[in-house]
Amino acid sequence: MGVSSASGQTPRVIILPRPRLGLRRDPTLLDEPSASTARPDDSANLGWRRDLVAGSGLPAPETARRRFAIRLLALVAVGAGVVYLTWRATTTLDLTVWWVSIPLLLLEIHATVGLALFTVSLWDIDRRPDRPLVTETDARIAVLIPTYDEGIEVLLPTLAAAVEMDVAHETWILDDGDRPEVARLAAEIGARYLTRPEHDHAKAGNLNHALGVVEAEIIAILDANHVAERDFLVRLLGYFEDPRVAIVQTPQDFYNLDSFEHEGSAAERSTYHEQALFYRVIQPGKNRWGAAFWCGTGAVVRVAALREVGGVATGSLTEDIHTTIRLHRRGWRTVYHNEVLARGLAASDARTYMAQRLRWGTGAMQVLRIENPLVVPGLSLGQRIAYGATLLGWFDAWRTLGYLVLPAVVLLTGAVPIRADPLSFVIAFSVTFVLQQLAVLCLSRGYHRPILSVVFEIVRMTPNLLATVTLVRPGRPSFRVTPKGRTGDGRAAAPAPTLLVALGWLGIVGAGWFGLTIAGLTPTSYDVPWAAYGAFGWLLFGLWLVIAAIGRVRSLRYAAERRSSVRFEARELVDFDELVGEVSDLSLTGARLVLPILVGSETGHRLEVDLGEEHIALAVEIRSVRRLSTGGWMYGLAFLEGQHTERARLARALFGSTRSGPSADIVDISLEVAA
Repeated sequence: MGVSSASGQTPRVIILPRPRLGLRRDPTLLDEPSASTARPDDSANLGWRRDLVAGSGLPAPETARRRFAIRLLALVAVGAGVVYLTWRATTTLDLTVWWVSIPLLLLEIHATVGLALFTVSLWDIDRRPDRPLVTETDARIAVLIPTYDEGIEVLLPTLAAAVEMDVAHETWILDDGDRPEVARLAAEIGARYLTRPEHDHAKAGNLNHALGVVEAEIIAILDANHVAERDFLVRLLGYFEDPRVAIVQTPQDFYNLDSFEHEGSAAERSTYHEQALFYRVIQPGKNRWGAAFWCGTGAVVRVAALREVGGVATGSLTEDIHTTIRLHRRGWRTVYHNEVLARGLAASDARTYMAQRLRWGTGAMQVLRIENPLVVPGLSLGQRIAYGATLLGWFDAWRTLGYLVLPAVVLLTGAVPIRADPLSFVIAFSVTFVLQQLAVLCLSRGYHRPILSVVFEIVRMTPNLLATVTLVRPGRPSFRVTPKGRTGDGRAAAPAPTLLVALGWLGIVGAGWFGLTIAGLTPTSYDVPWAAYGAFGWLLFGLWLVIAAIGRVRSLRYAAERRSSVRFEARELVDFDELVGEVSDLSLTGARLVLPILVGSETGHRLEVDLGEEHIALAVEIRSVRRLSTGGWMYGLAFLEGQHTERARLARALFGSTRSGPSADIVDISLEVAA
């Protein structure tokens, strides 16, 4: 069914212009505000988090007073943990039930050691060298975009943005899928296309093959779904004035704000996601120790450095961190630039999220086997600690599992791992626990959310446990590309991980057994009643968290992604030949149009976008028409195949400025449908 106007003419959907939000930078500007002159932008106040430097996505430097207060609190918390553990080990252990008491003590030791590593990692999160902005260079620059099976709708905005980057460069798409349609896309948009005869070593092999073909001194590497800011190169090339800098890495951020990893209001989702703590706080902290590492995308790399270490490492699934270790061992430097200059696709559903974590964790274990940064020569002590904090963090899943299992063990067996006066224990434990939680909150600069972070820990517990087992299990797992774009046909809920279901039932059984024991209906006895009641409270808390994690995995909100291209909301009233309607969203594959009545059928439709300085016209067809429960009719408009050049122009308008956030350039636009 098509749409036609009352006058019988073919209608057009026209998007009218609005003021652009892009920055207009003085081309003579060579330096950003330094730590001594930077002033925060009040409009970017993020509460616990730091303000942003006006005109930049960089966080404002912390004051000396704030930094001192955070460090002092962290040291007090670590010190309190040491005192508490000493008291626990020397006074409160009941070795008659060592099989419960020793594991509990080890879990508490692990937590304090983790806080100590966290403190060292985040001792200074502002450390990075000054650098000029670069608008011209004699160096040969290439932007490399590896791809395997990502769809055209995923590749198109990445490629369109890369071609339009400031600073003279070549854009290459490295297609391990040997797809003619991708070659045509590259040719139409102005990129170069490269494939290879053998497809070994996945992404690492793809990049190494390109190093033998592409003539460049500096390469920027973007994953197939990462849309870069126009001044991506301008803001990063200046670091390479230091001849020993090999890699400059930027944060990974995302434009699909409805992903499995995002939470909160629309405003919060633009700044918070599950990986935000790592990319906005932990990685910047590694600059202090010279240990910032490549994260696979959103980075600029010196080719000579890669050649010196034999190219991108192929011995693990995490070629990025593995390659960085080799660079650091040879004396090369790395820099983390804490400004979002590219956004990609976060895991849209639970399956994708857990598969991604399994691959990352497995790669981390391979690195520990092949080139363990804790023992290999050539690294500084600070680098060893920084790498250790990241790689050993995968074992946190065992601590989480232990805290969920032990309360049930205590309630089912009656074995009490702690022998102490209840008041003394409650005071010692509470003070230590509260101090440690406050320290984590302050060290994380607001990117740690206590409950939500634990829920995510439980969700990823299964893949993390499986990954750590590969440290001692022989064999090399195969590389699997994280699915992007359309990942399913239905809206069915993902199955809950078997481990979480088992933990849920264990909690229910433990709680029921406790109730029966208190009633005198089981052979179990609680010789230390207060400890049993404490274990029961902890079990209920853990059970609630497990249920919350299962609920998130099973939620239809995070079911398989059915859309091949992210939709940008544009809920604006439209005038369709004297009918008031609405365009509800727009994407690189089409749009949805709502009209109050069912109108006639017609072919040859087109959607026109007026951006002020340029006009875009795209041929569309009506794929679907359905009646809405609220009244009116929803028309699904789909762009016809091809039209790569026009869709590339639309992509630049839709994705807008990554620094301002996704869809920034289509908010509050005026829409009109005319005959």
